[in-house]
Amino acid sequence: MKPKVFLEFVEIQSMVASILPFIIGLLYVWYNARAFHLGVSLLLFVVIELMHMAVNANDNIQDFIYAKDEQTFKKITNVVGHYQISVRLAVEIILGLSSIAAILGLVVTKLTWGATSGWFLTLGIIGYVVGYFYAGGPLPISHTPFGEVFSGVTMGYLIMLATVYVNLAPQHALTWTMAGHVFLASGLAVFAISNIMLANNLCDVEEDRLNGRKTIVVLLGQRFMLLIWWLSYGLGYLMLVASVVVGLLPKLTLLALLSFPLVWRNNLRFSAVMIKSKSFVYAIKNSVILTVSFALAMGIGILFNV
Repeated sequence: MKPKVFLEFVEIQSMVASILPFIIGLLYVWYNARAFHLGVSLLLFVVIELMHMAVNANDNIQDFIYAKDEQTFKKITNVVGHYQISVRLAVEIILGLSSIAAILGLVVTKLTWGATSGWFLTLGIIGYVVGYFYAGGPLPISHTPFGEVFSGVTMGYLIMLATVYVNLAPQHALTWTMAGHVFLASGLAVFAISNIMLANNLCDVEEDRLNGRKTIVVLLGQRFMLLIWWLSYGLGYLMLVASVVVGLLPKLTLLALLSFPLVWRNNLRFSAVMIKSKSFVYAIKNSVILTVSFALAMGIGILFNV
């Protein structure tokens, strides 16, 4: 398989969705606990990205296998059919990526075993289960109205929580209170990631209807869910402000609000033409903008202790 085809198969352009909560997690744990372990953090990052690629690849092969549209979707739209990737090769790639991630995940579990034994293992199991059933099983999560919730919470929150945990363990316990604080601080990441999934479903609403998928856009309508797409970014920003107000993030993290005009402009462009080949990129751009602005603003706040 050529590198270009592989990168398209694993949807490399969407990897920013898992990078955002990881970066925020590192900054969060440093600001709140002055904890940072380079080696285990790098291992966790590799695990996260390998699993993200495996889930994306599994999504593509499952869509190809079970699609009802034999002509347009299978032969042109879907990357497996478009590049004539064999099902066997696709499965081998998915198993290879997920197996390496599992092995490295066990290494991280061993290194962090201590004060809250089992936390990382539990998070890893949840990630694996959601990762598989997101596109696999008799009723894939991505074909239901819950795809946005699972993708946003699993990637936006659990990745950040895992990042915080591996930098605290084994010397410090991860409490339920801290888990709640991390959830509030992860709000911008949760909504940015869920909106990538929502943008995908907004663009694919007719295709999803044709293939029998019951996404939330199919059930509630494109117009209504476009409004929710807009509001979700606003809720993410509000959770950012709330995190600063209660002291979970430095005050200068509010500088990230300066990204709002850029996100607003991308939202207008997305709303004008909801065609995947032309508009989906704006959801990705929003995630990049939010990643950079959040990381820079929080980094500045940590640097100047404000």
